[in-house]
Amino acid sequence: MPPPRRAAGAGVEEPAPIRTATLWAALATGLLSMLLLGDGIAVNLLVVAVPATLAVYFAGVRAGRRPRAWSLVWGAGGLALLVVPSVRAAEWPSFLAVVTALAAGSLALHGGRTWPAVLLGPLGVFTAVVTGPAWAWQGLRERAGGDRSTVGPVLRSLAVAAGLLLVFGVLFAQADAAFADLLGALVPDVSTEDGPWRILLLMLGLVGTLAAARTAAAPTRWDRVPVPAGRARGRAEWALPLIGLIVLFAAFNTVQLAVLFGGYDAVLAETGLTYAEYARQGFWQLLTATLLTLAVIVVALRWAPRTRPGDRTLVRAVLGTLCALALVVVASAVRRMDMYVEAYGLTRLRISVVAMELWLGLVIVLIMAAGVWGARLLPRAVAASALAAVLAFGFVSPDELIAERNVERYETTGRFDLEYARGLSADAVPVLDRLEEPLRSCALRDIDAELDEERDTPWYATSRGEAEARRLLEERPVAPEVREPTSGPTCGEPEWEPEPFLR
Repeated sequence: MPPPRRAAGAGVEEPAPIRTATLWAALATGLLSMLLLGDGIAVNLLVVAVPATLAVYFAGVRAGRRPRAWSLVWGAGGLALLVVPSVRAAEWPSFLAVVTALAAGSLALHGGRTWPAVLLGPLGVFTAVVTGPAWAWQGLRERAGGDRSTVGPVLRSLAVAAGLLLVFGVLFAQADAAFADLLGALVPDVSTEDGPWRILLLMLGLVGTLAAARTAAAPTRWDRVPVPAGRARGRAEWALPLIGLIVLFAAFNTVQLAVLFGGYDAVLAETGLTYAEYARQGFWQLLTATLLTLAVIVVALRWAPRTRPGDRTLVRAVLGTLCALALVVVASAVRRMDMYVEAYGLTRLRISVVAMELWLGLVIVLIMAAGVWGARLLPRAVAASALAAVLAFGFVSPDELIAERNVERYETTGRFDLEYARGLSADAVPVLDRLEEPLRSCALRDIDAELDEERDTPWYATSRGEAEARRLLEERPVAPEVREPTSGPTCGEPEWEPEPFLR
């Protein structure tokens, strides 16, 4: 293998020649993408991931690479994230899971333990989108030029096999209706109308797999990107601003602990705000404060003097105190949002920002742990926490949680945002099914109509959430008189308060 050459500060190696097994696996990925992904994503995403993973494995083995522990963590986490679309009908957590799975897969291919490797690794595969197909084409040319006698027979064999399967499959389907139904359930329905879309999926699957395999054969060494060290400042210059910030945090947190955990009446009487207005007033500011605190910690670490034991003790004491106070700010922000949800119900945006705030709190805890045990694992720990957070967010079924919280609020207060409930996915059906009629049918009408439109979706593109929703709606159908808003009795809406904030 030629010696590595450097580009843009990162180590770049020439890949080993592509293996035939890698080419076949990439082709299989492209074909499965074309046949299975055109109807949506569910378990078919995992099916497509199998040959893509094999292509990456074959390319890595040919290059002499062996998977390391963290590479296995990223790879297993990426595959676990691809399970989310197969169990959840909601598109937004599934989209987040798929994007995070691609980032985790790219981290698995590149490896690395520094901040440049963790931050740039998820983008690394995109640099091989052009070089991957070129690498495969070079391998094909070498095989065709070296032994032309093996290429022709293989192509002819594939053509004959496809022709035989097509002819006899059609004959057997026409001869037996049961076999035709079985064949129709197993074989995707590919029509000429969606031909361009299928071809695009073929190219995406093929090119994406070749890019991943090319990266596995010769990853960019982001660990070699130079990161200039910050110039250490004097103790007073470094610590004085942070100590002033700590005093401000302590004063604010003292007020928060008094107000958020028992002093509402006095504060509300003094400010003239309502319960919900007070909760709404500072959430975004506290979220911004959390983000800025992380930025301050990063900058402070670059300037912190650590040449003497006393310097290191001061750094740990000051930044540890700031992190602890920042955790109180996180708790305050989460409590404010909980108050607001009690007043106006739960929505997708509200649950998303709370999840983000909780993850930021976890990052602060990891920084505190790094101050005690060392920061060598901190970049990978932060990335792993993000992966785990997205995975948990997808598996807990956000739409179902939203419906659960809002139904409980309706049972307590009689207020229910019917318009918002109608926009939830099929994941919310098991909870909305508990409502009394006619509110139940009013809430489920749009979901039921959408499931009816997608009734012909193949099994491999149907999530478990959709299957469970169909089962429940078949057992207790939506009342016909409320299916259409223009006929029959109208959906009587309980009292509810429309609120634009964080809708």
